[in-house]
Amino acid sequence: MDNTIEIIGLGAGDINQLPLGIYRKLINQRQPIYVRTIDHPVVRSLQKEGVTFISYDSIYEQQEQFETVYAKIVEQLVTESKAKSIIYAVPGHPMLAEKTVQLLLEQKEVSVNLIGGQSYLDDLFTALRIDPIDGFQFLDATDFKRNQLEYRQHIVFCQVYDTFVASEVKLTLLEDLSPEHPITVIEAVGSDQEKMITIPLVDLDHSVQLSNLTSVYVPPVTDQQLNHQFYRLKEVIEQLRGPNGCPWDKKQTHESLRKYLIEEAYEFIEAVNKSDDEGMTEEIGDVLLQVMLHSQIGEDEGFFTIDDVIVTLTNKMIRRHPHVFGDKSANSAEEVVVNWEEIKIQEKGVQSKSLLDNIADELPELLIAEEIQKKAAKVGFDWDSPNPIWDKIHEELEEVKEAIAKEESQELEKELGDVLFAIVNLARYYKMNPELALHRTNTKFKARFQYMEEKVKDLNVTMEEMSLEQLDDLWNKAKKEKVD
Repeated sequence: MDNTIEIIGLGAGDINQLPLGIYRKLINQRQPIYVRTIDHPVVRSLQKEGVTFISYDSIYEQQEQFETVYAKIVEQLVTESKAKSIIYAVPGHPMLAEKTVQLLLEQKEVSVNLIGGQSYLDDLFTALRIDPIDGFQFLDATDFKRNQLEYRQHIVFCQVYDTFVASEVKLTLLEDLSPEHPITVIEAVGSDQEKMITIPLVDLDHSVQLSNLTSVYVPPVTDQQLNHQFYRLKEVIEQLRGPNGCPWDKKQTHESLRKYLIEEAYEFIEAVNKSDDEGMTEEIGDVLLQVMLHSQIGEDEGFFTIDDVIVTLTNKMIRRHPHVFGDKSANSAEEVVVNWEEIKIQEKGVQSKSLLDNIADELPELLIAEEIQKKAAKVGFDWDSPNPIWDKIHEELEEVKEAIAKEESQELEKELGDVLFAIVNLARYYKMNPELALHRTNTKFKARFQYMEEKVKDLNVTMEEMSLEQLDDLWNKAKKEKVD
């Protein structure tokens, strides 16, 4: 490894800003200097002074993916340096937004020396008159994700070199910002061709000229513009529970909020049953509110925070899905459930005394019946066809009739329970949730009964004044009109 690749930064775009030592080194170089691209103001200035360059612009034209372009450039540089030491010049500073430099530093075939250059960020901060100490993000426009963006800081995208890249940046930013949000497009910063223009975000990909010297600046955003982001929700809940917050929210405890979580869950289910997208958005938000309130109470009392809730859930999802995040396989939903239960037992560390342990007592009784039956079915205590279930339902109904005939109230209650238990079994066989099925029926009955009330009101009579036959007629009309 006697030969080396010497990497030099060409600065932002003005040859007068090159350090004197670097300028002399480039001017006195006898061999051609390798550059990633010839399209740089300093390169053009040096060419006028007799410096020769070998560029890799042709590789950009031959390859479709940047990763391939960078890998190809590095491959050729390493090959060239094996025959002789070479100089490789890059725009700006070698350690700023230069993927080829990072790849050269990773390889072990030839040694690499870095010689600094002026970062174009110095000129960028000056041109924009911003202080990065306020918070600053510098992102490659060709390779970033939305979840990386911190809008409360200064954001600069580099490599916004064509309309396609600009469009991708715009569409991502529009997920969080308004179309009219001001952005600044900077061209050739630090050179005598420097241009800056502030435009609405929506115009980014069709009202400015773009090149490999184009950057886009997004100024910090106020909290009020980010109400859709999670941290803002947490701040709002924290303020509601804070010293100057809402008396009602400050008063709540885990115990006092229990009923609201159940109510909000059922209101969401109702919106799902109605295929009401707006309703689902609002109601699942109300469910999230309950999660946030419980987590804030946990934080206020010093026991747990929303971060604990999230990390616990995330880790559990990863552990219990080894077919996604690990090397285990699962080719059906049934296999996933088996794996889930096995992992769950391993996590608990202790085998339950009974298969029917760990069923929450607070569940509605229909759901408890379903859980009992599901656990029993795992060891084969289950029917494999619906016919015996129907037979059982009819058998239990006959026993109900017998209890009625005997006028035994306790026996009647027991037999009615057996009927319901058998019906839950039937629902489970057909993969129906009995609680949801009953909820749907309750909702339907309520809607049809309210329809009847309106019709009775139109007749200027009361329900009590109408006969059962007349009420049945109204009920049938509600059915016919598919009121549910």
